[in-house]
Amino acid sequence: MTSVATPAVTPAPGLAGQAPSSLAESITLADIARAHDVRFLLATFVDMTGKPCAKLVPVEAAGELEAGAMGFAGYAAGLIGQKPQDGDLIAVPDLSSFTPVPFIREGLAIIHCDPHVDGKPWPYAPRVILKNALARLADKGMQAKVGAEVEYFLVKKNDDGTLSTADTRDDSPRPCYDARGVTRMYEHLTSISDAMNSLGWGNYANDHEDAAGQFEQNFNYADALTTADRVVSLRYILNILAEQRGMTATFMPKPFTDRTGTGLHFHLSLWSGADALFPAGEGTDDDERGLGLSSLAYSFIGGILDHAPALQAFLAPTVNSYKRSGATTSSSGATWSPRKASFGGNDRTHMIRVPDSKRIELRSGDGSANPYLAIATAITAGLDGVEKSLDPGPPSGPGESKPDAHLLPATLLHAVEALRKDPVILASLSGDPDIGTYYSDAKEEEFLSWHNQVSDWEIRTYLTSI
Repeated sequence: MTSVATPAVTPAPGLAGQAPSSLAESITLADIARAHDVRFLLATFVDMTGKPCAKLVPVEAAGELEAGAMGFAGYAAGLIGQKPQDGDLIAVPDLSSFTPVPFIREGLAIIHCDPHVDGKPWPYAPRVILKNALARLADKGMQAKVGAEVEYFLVKKNDDGTLSTADTRDDSPRPCYDARGVTRMYEHLTSISDAMNSLGWGNYANDHEDAAGQFEQNFNYADALTTADRVVSLRYILNILAEQRGMTATFMPKPFTDRTGTGLHFHLSLWSGADALFPAGEGTDDDERGLGLSSLAYSFIGGILDHAPALQAFLAPTVNSYKRSGATTSSSGATWSPRKASFGGNDRTHMIRVPDSKRIELRSGDGSANPYLAIATAITAGLDGVEKSLDPGPPSGPGESKPDAHLLPATLLHAVEALRKDPVILASLSGDPDIGTYYSDAKEEEFLSWHNQVSDWEIRTYLTSI
């Protein structure tokens, strides 16, 4: 729940230790690994749910990985558009994503990969989907920069299967920013901060969030692909370092009924080279709404709002997501989760918050969102608004929304139905509506799988009701 302004200077894209693009052809993955005393590589990609998939590759085989000799059974990997009879997914490493993680294991590094099939990027792979969305943006002479706020809970699983906060003293109904809660988790928080800073991410704040057991650790924004890679890497780092301390780091949107849920907020901006495109130009009539934004920025907002119901299938992609967005209150008194597609100024009740003229904050995503798919679909929606010069109308006031604003979906099934009715977002995955249909069918099946389970609530409510 950061309120820190976007840094004035953009950090260089990519991760610490990356090979400069001008040298990419002459420097091999093995060269980079050995320069960082790396002995093993986690060749990593994610499926559509965001699950990290990897093979542990010794540096001696880095040349085989780089040459495209590392195959995965795609159907076994997860939701990624393959059947058991299909050929291998080949992991093609992106050298600019090289991420040494000696704080996890000495001599270990992560390398993010683009899955290929038959020598071509696999269009169902989330990282490929984002790259395709960014290519379309580049065709318009624009680039996207993105910041991400990664919230999470630190919990322990009890013998009876219930969850409790890892810090048993963290039990206040309103613990946000509590200095004592941060201090008790000092070793964990500082280890994550040190890890991010060792990678050049620029960690600038670590805080206790609104729910007992909930934290957020912020890092500088970068180009869209780099930020998505960093979210995936950070989730992995958080999981492993928490496990080493006997805790579980969870990004589940709503692990506790009575507490605030977990968000994944994105700060989005468009650029043309070194020129920021969201601030209103001096001496223009762009900013008639008073938020300091250009007409392009307002149209980008208009596109996101116009496609908001369908976007939620990617921003809030699980059954549990809608326990968070459907909540009316929490122990702290607020949910921090929008229920309508509205926008306004520095107001966290809206789907889109405009904290300053450089960026917009998309607040309807939650911790289960796949960062590649969430960013790709949001950019597609915003670009559609730019191409159509959509007018989002006047901003809503504090805590208000316009009567005609889209209601956000009430359940995952509602989000799937909205996605199926939205041809722009349905085709936003590598430009192929069949991929959108594949995803929506899988999410409908996920919803029905949950719906078919008899819950404790049903037993309590219906067992003797008649």
